[in-house]
Amino acid sequence: MNTLIYYAFNVFVLSLIVLGVGMFKPKWILLWMDKPTRLPVVMIAGVFFMIAAVMFGEGNKQMQQEKAQASKQQSLQNTVEEVPDLH
Repeated sequence: MNTLIYYAFNVFVLSLIVLGVGMFKPKWILLWMDKPTRLPVVMIAGVFFMIAAVMFGEGNKQMQQEKAQASKQQSLQNTVEEVPDLH
């Protein structure tokens, strides 16, 4: 599995935890505020979710490029082996 995809899942789980805990007790997430509301918690969790989505997409893009490069090298190797020797 690609490293970016692995980290994307971790950030996604973190965003779910932040959202769940922040909806229950916003003070636990927003320690520096005197009277925190739930809206900043939703915004923070949304930012984490967007970061996870971008990381997942880039990880998939890298994985597709690696697969395409590997198949290109494999097909190049197969064509080199198939060329008969004229000597």
